[in-house]
Amino acid sequence: MRRIAYVCADPGIPVFGTKGASVHVQEVVRVMLDRGARVDLFCRRTGGEPSGPLAEAVTAGRLTVHRLERIAGPAEVRERRLLHADADMRAALAAAAGPDGYDLVYERYALFSRAGTRYAAEHRVPSVLEVNAPLPLEQARHRGLVHVAEADAVARDVIGAATAVVCVSEPVAAWARRQAPRAHVVVEPNGVDTDRVRPAVRRGPTPYTVGFVGTLKPWHGTETLLEAFVLLHHQVPDARLLLVGDGPLAETLRRRAGELGVGDAVTFAGAVDPAEVPVWLGAMDVGVAPYPADDAETYFSPLKILEYMAAGLPVVASAVGQVPELVDDGATGVLVPGSDAAALAAALGALAADPARRRRLGTAGRDHVTATRTWTRVVTRSLAAAGVELPMEVPA
Repeated sequence: MRRIAYVCADPGIPVFGTKGASVHVQEVVRVMLDRGARVDLFCRRTGGEPSGPLAEAVTAGRLTVHRLERIAGPAEVRERRLLHADADMRAALAAAAGPDGYDLVYERYALFSRAGTRYAAEHRVPSVLEVNAPLPLEQARHRGLVHVAEADAVARDVIGAATAVVCVSEPVAAWARRQAPRAHVVVEPNGVDTDRVRPAVRRGPTPYTVGFVGTLKPWHGTETLLEAFVLLHHQVPDARLLLVGDGPLAETLRRRAGELGVGDAVTFAGAVDPAEVPVWLGAMDVGVAPYPADDAETYFSPLKILEYMAAGLPVVASAVGQVPELVDDGATGVLVPGSDAAALAAALGALAADPARRRRLGTAGRDHVTATRTWTRVVTRSLAAAGVELPMEVPA
């Protein structure tokens, strides 16, 4: 049985929470456990207790959670504390490793964390550094970054030291290669649990429902989606819009829906537990990913699109960033220009009028992710990049 240390030092990620990053952590750990590994999970924030298979693994002693001090406060203070606290994370790793050590260290890249990758290098253990974003650039743009030089130094250090650097998209990989040109960088987009997310059986006649899953933030394009829905509603009066998730735009969207006369046709589900997402997906006829055209953050790998496909839903998405690599226009979904409410409404209207096409697209999308993008395949390929093999079959 392999022993793996998973390090998530980012204080903004509750590892057992509902955020996309939280789901990513849970899925990677779940696959490791499913393949027979023992996992020590190091984090600064849990967001609650583990549930489902992770809770069972804790009870069985195969998953141990090490929660270190959660660090918050004003940016300058928080960043300095994180820089200093990295030594505590490395000490926790060493203490938990014991005399037998680890077979692999898997670290989710965080702004000021070197702990996992440094421990691995010092103990000659293979390491995977998972990079989901160019964090110094993202932090500076959205929240402010005080210790820029230190954050850049950490990025160069951990990317250069990891056995394999697994990036969720080619733009992220290009950024990583600029930090450490000699690093072993591979691209591995996000995955989906096709056992957890399955097509639902819709019973009886139901209103045509357009769905969105994700945080209600500007860079997810939900304002454009609402504008498009108003146009669609004129064409399909009984259409419904279902928004699953919460965020800073929630109240703005709710107020705007009322002003535009579609308040009664829009459902705000709020934040939901990842285990409940398949139920909400089952209430949708189409899943939408309406990313803006002018968003500089084209490096993302959207979980929502993969979940839509796993649920057998046709996808309508903006043709930005990595999206065209995930959605085969006309085969597994429909691509539209970003920030174009009219084009989005037209695509949704065409699908409303053609249930057979919706079924074809949904079936093709489900087949695609089942064959290529399950979390088991993603994690197995990621670890193989560092020379670590996990069995594809669940141990008896």
